[in-house]
Amino acid sequence: MADNNYRNPCLTLHQPWASLLVHGIKRIEGRSWSAAVRGRLWIHAASKVPDPATIKAMEEFYKEIYAVDGVTDIEFPEHYPVSQLLGCVNVVGCVKCEELVCWEELPKGVRLEGLTDYCWLCEDPQKLLVPFEMRGYQRVYNLEKKIFESAVRGLRPVQSPLPVKFPLPDPSDPFSLRPGALAPYLGSSIENQAKPPSLDAAIAGARAAAARFESSRTKSDGRKELGGELQSRQTRSYRQKEKVANAAAVEEDDSLRPNQNMTHRRNQAGRLELNQSKYTASSSRIFATAVRDLKPN
Repeated sequence: MADNNYRNPCLTLHQPWASLLVHGIKRIEGRSWSAAVRGRLWIHAASKVPDPATIKAMEEFYKEIYAVDGVTDIEFPEHYPVSQLLGCVNVVGCVKCEELVCWEELPKGVRLEGLTDYCWLCEDPQKLLVPFEMRGYQRVYNLEKKIFESAVRGLRPVQSPLPVKFPLPDPSDPFSLRPGALAPYLGSSIENQAKPPSLDAAIAGARAAAARFESSRTKSDGRKELGGELQSRQTRSYRQKEKVANAAAVEEDDSLRPNQNMTHRRNQAGRLELNQSKYTASSSRIFATAVRDLKPN
């Protein structure tokens, strides 16, 4: 069950990580922050098209870590679509990297997936038969109700190359598998054990791919921020010009008002004079009529 703040939580990932997670190959989602959800988490692929070098590096990484557990037959996705809702996974917990690598109950390959500060533990991958075109957002967000209602009917389970179950310290508490919860159960670290050169190379390649991607994303965010600042400056400049123009229009309008008022007063005086002349003429006619009607006594 998810946190009360989320109804149908969704997370946008870049490719190839999004498809690897939904296809059950990737079992640990690395983040720089702890998971705030438990239960079903929808996975959306971001709009950036992955470069072939990144795809190759990540596929080689997973080939090597599965080989540690004797799994050599991995069917990778044929395509890595972007800007689409791909499916979902079940988030059962979140631990720190140093906890994951020491968790002896897990297969060695799973422990090798911990490459970031916080490791989200994902089970039961499901993918959509027909992915949904949609836009994504940062961090965890709620899936729109209409999309959820359509997507939930199109889910199909995925068979992972090596399914894994993460045991909860307290099965009655879905949030019991949190950072620091494994301290009483940890054994020796596999970081001190020797690794084949090919595995070291694969891990280094995965780290380099993630770092290269992070660098390009930072630059992209910087360009967006610069573009936003430029647009803000242009907007402020336009508003300032509009304000000056409005002030000039008001000043011009005020300068015209005395002339308009003078014309108005002249028109009023003309109408008064005309009324007075009409009154005088009418009085003369009445007087003349009255004189003609006078008779001597």
